[in-house]
Amino acid sequence: MAGGVAVFDYNNDGYLDIYFTNGGEMPSLRKTSSKYWNRLFRNDGQGRFTDVTESAGVAGTGYDTGVAVGDYDNDGYKDLFVGGVYGYTLFHNNGDGTFTDATARAGLSALDPQFGPLWSVGAAWFDYDGDGYLDLFVVNYLHWDPQTEPDCGDYCHPNYYKGTPNRLYRNDGNGHFTDVSLASGIRSYVGKGMGVSVADFDQDGRLDIFVTNDKEMNFLFHNEGNGKFRDMAMELGVALPFHMDYVSGMGTDFRDVDNDGLPDISFVALQNETFPLYRNMGKGFNDVSPLSELLSLASSRSGYSPGIFDFDNDGWKDLFVSCGHVESVPRGTAMKIEDHNVVFRNLGNGHWAALVEEAGLAAQPPRRHRGAAFGDFDGDGRIDIVVTALNAQAEIWLNRSPEPNHWLEVEVVGTKSNRDAVGSVIKVVTNSGTQYNHVNSAVGYASSSAGPVHFGLGKDDKARLLEICWPDGRIQRMQDVKCDRIVRIQEESPK
Repeated sequence: MAGGVAVFDYNNDGYLDIYFTNGGEMPSLRKTSSKYWNRLFRNDGQGRFTDVTESAGVAGTGYDTGVAVGDYDNDGYKDLFVGGVYGYTLFHNNGDGTFTDATARAGLSALDPQFGPLWSVGAAWFDYDGDGYLDLFVVNYLHWDPQTEPDCGDYCHPNYYKGTPNRLYRNDGNGHFTDVSLASGIRSYVGKGMGVSVADFDQDGRLDIFVTNDKEMNFLFHNEGNGKFRDMAMELGVALPFHMDYVSGMGTDFRDVDNDGLPDISFVALQNETFPLYRNMGKGFNDVSPLSELLSLASSRSGYSPGIFDFDNDGWKDLFVSCGHVESVPRGTAMKIEDHNVVFRNLGNGHWAALVEEAGLAAQPPRRHRGAAFGDFDGDGRIDIVVTALNAQAEIWLNRSPEPNHWLEVEVVGTKSNRDAVGSVIKVVTNSGTQYNHVNSAVGYASSSAGPVHFGLGKDDKARLLEICWPDGRIQRMQDVKCDRIVRIQEESPK
């Protein structure tokens, strides 16, 4: 279950750094040795990373699983929320290369008065109430007690355990958070959460939350705009895949894959359970995986962490999935325990192609991969990938796609909005068409990707129009934007 990873620029030097979560000793769930530390690696921009964990103060203390990146106090430096087995940690970025454990001061606790200690698999930073500060949604898994763990031989089915509710913390704007899980309605939904991502699926100006659950129905929490959330997963068609069976929902991403301006939902599961792709139809979602080849292409694979990015810069977002089973011992001749990762290339016509050897992903042995995060590590305009694997070395896959396609990366800075501008919708218009994306760092399984928003432009050498719709609905536009660079846009003050 371990293995979340984050990609973000912790020291504002323009290079994306990497933070790995790590486990702990059993059964104490503590980091009794430095071999269990979480790890922060600084990118020097020249192809090398330096371990700065100890000097930065982010080793952690417990058995950690997931990580989420967000600037919760709008000071211009990105902070880290780390969740794990019965523990939350909030690392405040001090801006000088160090972090401070601000968990107690922030009022974040993994204890629930009814359910006891909660096991967090990850989180999402987003401003649900539009006050300019990032709030925190924590996705919790199931109730597990090492003292009463049943003997299942290898891996116990989730049905052996009780579910737990997720958490919503409102940012009070002073470094403290208030638990509004009960008041918002979030706490009334009990599941076994494994993944979370956010987007405004119905374009009402408020960010909504999609949560995958392990062998239970998913949640799609609609933001009602009055501090309340309502689960609409069943009525909107995303509670279960098309076959209506429970699956082992893992990580998720929530982005527009067909360039129609409506964010779609992808999540992954285990072998023979399918990787559902829910196309946003405006008034609901359709699982299009049977019609798009994803059903057949993914049937033999077990996925953990998906990410929707345009890896070949052709103007269509592709789907990367880290692969590997939860089991460690095969229960049948056809079961894949260790596997290669895969890229599903978006062919732009509603169909996909699965690439492994063609993408170079067979260059490493198959493994039980877990978390994955995304960003351009070497500044060449191509999205790279960092992946973790259970009991194995991490992998950094540098993108060497040969097509000479153009690209544009957009870094938005909020002033009236939250500084990370989470929830901003970005529209890019070229001679070839129109694309959409939005700012959201919660991607995949237990992981976080907080780089600039990436667009592939294909053969077009400029964007005729670059449009930012900020979280409050105001529009900011730029004309004739040159390509193959990062454009930094600061939110204009209201006139």
